[in-house]
Amino acid sequence: MADSTGTGTDSTGTEPDGTRTDLVDLAAEAYIYGYPLVYDLSMVGTSLHQGFGGMAATPFNRFAHSEHLADHRTEFVSVNNDTVYSIAQLDLSGGPLRLHVPDTGGAYYVLQFIDAWTNNFAYVGRRATGTGEGEWLIVPPGWAGSVPDGVRGVIDAPTSVVTVAGRNACDGPDDLPRVRALQERLTLTSLDGRPHRTGLPAPEPGVPEELRFFEELRVWMADFPPSAADQAYQDRFQPLGLLEEGPSPYVAADPALVDALVKGQERGRARVEGVSRAGTGGGGGKPGSWAANPHLFDYNLDHFGVGTVDSPRWKAADREGSYLGRAVAARVALWGNHGYEAVYAQTFQDSEGRQLNGAHSYVLRFPEPPPVESFWSVTMYGTPDYYLVENPAGRYSIGDRTPGLVHADDGSLTLYLSHDRPADPARAANWLPAPAGDFRPMLRLYTPGAAVLDGSYEIPVIVRDG
Repeated sequence: MADSTGTGTDSTGTEPDGTRTDLVDLAAEAYIYGYPLVYDLSMVGTSLHQGFGGMAATPFNRFAHSEHLADHRTEFVSVNNDTVYSIAQLDLSGGPLRLHVPDTGGAYYVLQFIDAWTNNFAYVGRRATGTGEGEWLIVPPGWAGSVPDGVRGVIDAPTSVVTVAGRNACDGPDDLPRVRALQERLTLTSLDGRPHRTGLPAPEPGVPEELRFFEELRVWMADFPPSAADQAYQDRFQPLGLLEEGPSPYVAADPALVDALVKGQERGRARVEGVSRAGTGGGGGKPGSWAANPHLFDYNLDHFGVGTVDSPRWKAADREGSYLGRAVAARVALWGNHGYEAVYAQTFQDSEGRQLNGAHSYVLRFPEPPPVESFWSVTMYGTPDYYLVENPAGRYSIGDRTPGLVHADDGSLTLYLSHDRPADPARAANWLPAPAGDFRPMLRLYTPGAAVLDGSYEIPVIVRDG
């Protein structure tokens, strides 16, 4: 049984108020390590009981479909405006599920499979498996049953709860009927009909709100264990009570432990936010550089299923170091794809290193189109929530599929980012509305080309207009 008061660890110092430094540092590490699990399962719970992004609350093992492209009412971090979502929360505790995918006729789509720790462990879609009709079997950890006839392949889930994030490319409102017809033919069926649970394991009542994060982490770590290597790393959190079984150690925790957990959470959160704010890598250090990191989601080191690339190129070299990267990825782009499926680039600054703000107007000039095999877009987000920005034009993103864009005679494309609509009609055609305050645009590159993946493609910086 773990020592929930932390007396099993030698003290290495104290804070000015007497709080043990070693426990604060350990709690910060635990926050960074556990943030993806807690945030992910919190969103799973939201999907089950409240719905989100225009999708109704939907029980386990059924798809919820968005009936329109995301807009400012879609309160989900860095949601895209290029595809229509289909989200399913899977509970495999009752056995495997059979997944049917329709023929999309060559149109881009992807079904991304994410475990409870936010690891992308399988893909079905145009890049990974093609666009033809097919059946797939999704099985829980340790399953050893018989695969039924007609199944194209088996998708092995690392945890018993899984998120399937589906995206169908949609070229605007007129294309929605085609996408809706595809959504209706996307189905999940229980293989053996056994009952599944109806909700996530609940944290123990009576835990103070300030310790809720650690209580959720304690309960969910036990129910959704990670890989063996990560479980070995978790042993270091024993002095915090996170390995306690049975009654929660946080209902009546020692005040010294409470202080350490609260301070550690603040410290861990500040570190995640700081790295998120600084960017997610690849910016090159120049003012206004975009942080475009094809390897943002390379923290999955243990589970490579259908459609994934099991290669050292797509695995973080340092397991412990990858925990911070995983937390940052969950914070800025929860349920984002591996770089070989899509690359996300973000910037907070103009060409002179000044924060982007709607009080000014900006230009973003592409001398030639970004190198992609599918399509690209620039989407506008406010800060600090990274939600889409309400605007009178109803335009949340702009890209190579946007109708009416005006190109220069040399083929270049200049986008205009501002709060107010440009007076010039040509500029208005290429306008991406910004909020009145600070903002962060994101460039998405779907099925990126080699120049994006090897870092040789340099995204143009945003320049303050005038």
